[in-house]
Amino acid sequence: MNETVRRALVIGGGFSGMAAAIQLKRGGIEVDLVEIDPGWRSYGAGISLNGGTFRAFRTLGILDGFRAEGAMSDGVDIRGPQDQIFASLPTPSVVDGMPGNGGAMRPLLARLLAETVRAEGVDVRLGTSFTGIEDGADACRVGFTDGTTAGYDLVVGADGLNSAVRSALWPEAAKPRYIGQAVWRAVIPRPANLPTTAMWMGPKLKAGINHVSAAQSYLFMTEDRPTNDHVPPETHVATLKALLSRFPSPTLQAVADGLGDDSQIVYRPLEQLLLPAPWYKGRVVLIGDAAHATTPHMAAGAMIGLEDAIVLAEELARETSLPAALAAFQDRRWERCRMVVENSGRLAEIEQGHGTQEEHSKLMGMTLGALARPI
Repeated sequence: MNETVRRALVIGGGFSGMAAAIQLKRGGIEVDLVEIDPGWRSYGAGISLNGGTFRAFRTLGILDGFRAEGAMSDGVDIRGPQDQIFASLPTPSVVDGMPGNGGAMRPLLARLLAETVRAEGVDVRLGTSFTGIEDGADACRVGFTDGTTAGYDLVVGADGLNSAVRSALWPEAAKPRYIGQAVWRAVIPRPANLPTTAMWMGPKLKAGINHVSAAQSYLFMTEDRPTNDHVPPETHVATLKALLSRFPSPTLQAVADGLGDDSQIVYRPLEQLLLPAPWYKGRVVLIGDAAHATTPHMAAGAMIGLEDAIVLAEELARETSLPAALAAFQDRRWERCRMVVENSGRLAEIEQGHGTQEEHSKLMGMTLGALARPI
């Protein structure tokens, strides 16, 4: 164990933050986790996963829980106007012959991780965030919104795309960049005619369906939008129905007919960010979307955030000093995370007419293969 890190603070209780708290605590470090949301809620509908994510689940100890309630399959089918299969992209198996593709409801994964955080004995403080971080030679002194202060050997900023930790310690960092697309998501009954994830490519639109349980799937659709305009929630059902009507696919037409107020429709403009290395200063390190927010085109954003947490704990256990551990963490994470952010961004450009379908399929396949490699 790294004797220089005995106590750590994780700021942010999302997937990356919870994973960091779990792995650091297992490494013999006392861990506090603060989450600003008093309800510790998980926002969104479904989430697409790949084999590398299952590997992270196994390390974190939530793989069996996911397998019991989530969904797995092999490959991604690119389908045509009448649902005919134009191409099938392989999704490499990474864990013990398991399928290389899958999905789950976000609240399921949040619950599995939160239960594990509690079981490991992490001190969780909800409805709390930080007011200031003073990074000293011997410790970080952190002030909290509840009026308390405490000292830590390490502070992990895992507070997402609009990270307050990043703003406080990297004020010069670029802001997240809107990429000219938005994503729609909705929960739907699982279509019986789709054995695996399916996608349909259309002008200015890409639709997909991924299974998230034995009974449910989730619809995702990327829409080209040159400007980042507000879309009133009360218009979501009608707007998504109209977008789906542009596809002649019988499957998507049936999905459109079934949409309603209970479909859990979520609309989100797509933004990306890649903080230049290093992602650490002194005793503070950023992980997950706080350092590398990606668009969902490779279904790998959650995965690389979980991997950050795992690698950080591994390097703290391996290296004898904190600076050496953080440098080793950065070396292992930079290229993989850069690839996901930049390749996902390139896929978005292609979908907006700045490339070919052949390049799109090749880039997806190459990136999936790279993500199956060890971290």
